[in-house]
Amino acid sequence: MSEHAGEPVVVHGQVDVPVVDVGAVAEDAKVGKPAQQRTVPKWESDARDRIRAAVKRFNKPLSDLVGRDANEGDTRLLVTDFLCEGMGYDKYEDLTTEYQVKGEFADYGLRIEKQLLAFIEVKRCTQKLDARHLRQVQMYAVNEGVEWMILTNGQVWQAWHMTAGLPVVVELALEVELLGAGSSAAKGDALFYLCKEAFKRRLIDDLWRARAATSPKSLANVILSGAVIEEIRKELRRRTGHNAEPSEISRILRDQVLRPESVA
Repeated sequence: MSEHAGEPVVVHGQVDVPVVDVGAVAEDAKVGKPAQQRTVPKWESDARDRIRAAVKRFNKPLSDLVGRDANEGDTRLLVTDFLCEGMGYDKYEDLTTEYQVKGEFADYGLRIEKQLLAFIEVKRCTQKLDARHLRQVQMYAVNEGVEWMILTNGQVWQAWHMTAGLPVVVELALEVELLGAGSSAAKGDALFYLCKEAFKRRLIDDLWRARAATSPKSLANVILSGAVIEEIRKELRRRTGHNAEPSEISRILRDQVLRPESVA
């Protein structure tokens, strides 16, 4: 994805379920038991089933829109139906259309229990989402103090997290392509984090934190930390007999080993 504000980390949101309980795996390994799996609550399994069915059901209408290069208004109609029928939002209670922010209008303000949690910006179905669209919805989020921004053209759904500060940090937590490769179940499970039930429980926050913790920049910072550089120096000396300077190791890692965008 091209140069988004805040140098976001692009992560595709494919999530496998059920989830393995890591602590249970370690404990069971001691006694030779098979790994335990997290029990999925009924509200979650119901939501996942509903979203999977909606992804499958909306595939043809969405393909038809793309085939005739439908305009933004028609795309928005489909997005509204998908948000309500698939993602569980109430059209009148949860979605505020043409949400006004300092003289500008966001396509949707997303409210849950009267709290504004996200802005949704819709583009025509054949328009590629880019940095301009992100900057547009980011302005709304900054002015209203909202952390989450959702961009979609019906085909692609992106969830961006904004951390306030100087500068503002914007990171891509989730991206799903509904007409791309993959099963309806996999796409539905990826979109689960944007449904009303999950958003209400702030599960999208947990997903973002996990993605951010293992992002290329985060891992590069760990690799270039003093403690890791020192361990690399020791291992190099053990293997080769050469006692390299920490600054030399750091320079080589930055210039020749790690990707430039990860250490910028």
